[in-house]
Amino acid sequence: MNLREALLQNYTKPCTANILSRMTYSELPMIDDLHENQNKPSETDVYAIHGADPEVLAYAMAKYSRSSLTMKESLAEISAQRAEQFLNTFYFQYGHRSIADLAHIPFAIERLSLLAAIELVDEQRWDGQERSTRYQNFRTSGWFTPDLGVETPAFTAAIEALFTAYDSIGAGMLEALKTAIPRPEAMKPEAYERTLKARAFDVARYLLPLATNTSLGQIVNARTLETQVSRLLTSEFAEVRQIAEKLRIAATEPAWNVYQTSAQVLCEEIFSVDAACGERAAEALLRPVKTAPTLVKYAVRNGYLDGSRGELTAAAAELMAGQPIDPAPVVDLLDDDEPLEVELATSLLYPHCHYSYRQLRSHVAALSDARRMELITLGTKHRGRHDELLRAFSAGRGFRFDILMDIGGFRDMHRHRRCVQLLQGYTDVHGYEEPVCPGQPSLAEAGLEGVYTSAMDAALASYRQLRDSGVPEAAQSAQYCLPLGTRCRSMFKMDFAEALYISELRSGVAGHFSYRRVAWEMYKAVEAKHPGLAKHFRIEDVNEPVDLLRR
Repeated sequence: MNLREALLQNYTKPCTANILSRMTYSELPMIDDLHENQNKPSETDVYAIHGADPEVLAYAMAKYSRSSLTMKESLAEISAQRAEQFLNTFYFQYGHRSIADLAHIPFAIERLSLLAAIELVDEQRWDGQERSTRYQNFRTSGWFTPDLGVETPAFTAAIEALFTAYDSIGAGMLEALKTAIPRPEAMKPEAYERTLKARAFDVARYLLPLATNTSLGQIVNARTLETQVSRLLTSEFAEVRQIAEKLRIAATEPAWNVYQTSAQVLCEEIFSVDAACGERAAEALLRPVKTAPTLVKYAVRNGYLDGSRGELTAAAAELMAGQPIDPAPVVDLLDDDEPLEVELATSLLYPHCHYSYRQLRSHVAALSDARRMELITLGTKHRGRHDELLRAFSAGRGFRFDILMDIGGFRDMHRHRRCVQLLQGYTDVHGYEEPVCPGQPSLAEAGLEGVYTSAMDAALASYRQLRDSGVPEAAQSAQYCLPLGTRCRSMFKMDFAEALYISELRSGVAGHFSYRRVAWEMYKAVEAKHPGLAKHFRIEDVNEPVDLLRR
């Protein structure tokens, strides 16, 4: 037995945790470097990896920085137990957070509300897909009912009324579209029906309440998952906090194995021929895999987010002192000559009120330097050792768009993660949008305007009734009544490349008319401020009628 074999034998004994506690991070890889030099081929070797547990793979990749072992060699000797011991020591004790970036985990989150889905995906490092309101009828999805006590029947009635209007608007708009747009002979009937249904759903979705159930899939690294769980545990919404707990449990318990049934049949067949071989096959093919049992187990409610939210909300209310909300355009491209301290203080307060950035900034700018610094200090006051700064501290971007649009359209814009997004809470104070698409029959032309207006007005009235009912968390629970057509305000900070990308992508004729208008206004705002740059945008005029059969 050579030195390396002796060390590795001792290293993998049950006392590993004690050995790890006495060794530094720089000492561990030296064990791996004791293997004999071998003649390696000089060509670059590239290969995909499949089948390794996420945490085991993260450990193996982390070893690249301090070890000369190949990935295959590392994975051959790393067990799940050894990976857990390593991560417990160096991830949590020494703060090597980047290790968790290497463990990617897929999740399915099903039957959650649209409101919760927006909260869940609000991560800058996030990949996933959600059910589309354009291609699916959400009438059969059901909805989430918050704990409203004696007010639950009123909530249920409000949601049922919205879904009834959703059905009426969808069916009525489909008939209006068929009347206005005959099917071309070259187009198959099923394609024609499917395309016009999507256009009808684009209108009907304005009636979907935030309580509507949806489903989504996400693939995130363990660091994002840890911060996501912690953030969701700090949410003001009970449903979101419950989802956070379920995410944590899903990451720490055995994952669902897509091959479980077929592998079980195979193992039983092998066992019938050779019992010992069948047992070994079962150990290899049916062993439970926990995707992130170590990296997520310590995720808890984030005191930094919680404490900052309360104090910044109070500070915003004190600063504005009941001021009326000034009218604002759909898209406001802000100037970039304000002092950094003014931007930071304004950005910190912005998500905790319903005022436009420009109106809020005018009050912040009028404060003394000392008072502005006090506001900025509120944003760092509760920050823990490993907490990233609040998103509002992402300042200095050249293009800052304050956008007032319907919630449904915001959900589509929310997918742009190269920019910094600050979202205000949902409210009735901004009113609601009416769906208008150039070249498409209007609600009035389809005979549906009365149905739409009555449904939206009733929903907002129900929201106010529930908000003021006095039941626990009434202000949060009432928001589930708000339809996707309700306006919400958000701030998007980005560079020029992202401004061009969003304007080009979202103005395309195949897109939803809500965000097409926002993308167009973003372009026009850039054109007005930087006319020489406008020629670089490959933009489509959203005011021109479109071919509604083009997807």
